[in-house]
Amino acid sequence: MSVPAPFDYHPAQTVDEAIALLQQYGDEAKVLAGGHSLIPAMKLRLSQPGHLVDIGRISGLSYIREEQGVVAIGSLTTYTQIESSDVLKRDFPIIPECASVIADQQVRNRGTIGGSIAHSDPASDMPGVVLALRGEIVAQGPNGKRTIKADDFFVGMFTTALEPDEILLEIRFTVPPARTGSAYEKLANKASHYAVAGAAAVVTLDSDGTCTSAGVAITGAAIQTTRASAVEAALVGKKLDEATVAEAASHATDGLELVADIHGSQEYRRQMTAVITRRAILRALERA
Repeated sequence: MSVPAPFDYHPAQTVDEAIALLQQYGDEAKVLAGGHSLIPAMKLRLSQPGHLVDIGRISGLSYIREEQGVVAIGSLTTYTQIESSDVLKRDFPIIPECASVIADQQVRNRGTIGGSIAHSDPASDMPGVVLALRGEIVAQGPNGKRTIKADDFFVGMFTTALEPDEILLEIRFTVPPARTGSAYEKLANKASHYAVAGAAAVVTLDSDGTCTSAGVAITGAAIQTTRASAVEAALVGKKLDEATVAEAASHATDGLELVADIHGSQEYRRQMTAVITRRAILRALERA
């Protein structure tokens, strides 16, 4: 059984204490939330931090609340809490839908939305949903809090806009207008449940059925979670039927650097991403 490289463990009691520890240990430190992304990487020696800063005991970072048309999810909120949230089911059903297909129940009981977002695994599910919904990430560092748009947050494979001494506090979503539908679809790896190809879709229609806004993000198929701008452009301003959606979905991997591995070639992922994207958009359309 693989085991991590030696490290020192630091259980932080407050956000300020966690930030101070990150400042003290610099590049040698990693933040531990639910642990279901970082610990496996450490056991495989893909990540070898000298210091582990555990934020799981910090109170006040696990919540789902709505205020003035914005829903905020605390970074330590678990997938199980997200699955069962009436607020999210009402305003953002794509989020609990996505949470329900992440790994297995044991992982969902411990895994956190903040940990997934900060880890930025290209095959992870939740980053694509955050991107499609145009969420905002609130982080805190030694100079205070700042808000980062999702489009600016996911920088690359396992890389985000978070500074080394920042803690992710919450993810915020503006409640969408009426006639907005959303859906998440993926072709899952049967062993890990990670996305081989996944798509998050959000569409808003006006009174005559014309698409006025679209958010589409691709997971699993490329080296990072990416907004499918070409798909969005092909949807907005049109009345969406199956032919229009299929044409738009055919552009799902435009400009992406696709992954090729034992689970599928680049061409396989290209074709499957188009199929999955079409399915996600059509289901979102049904719900709009």
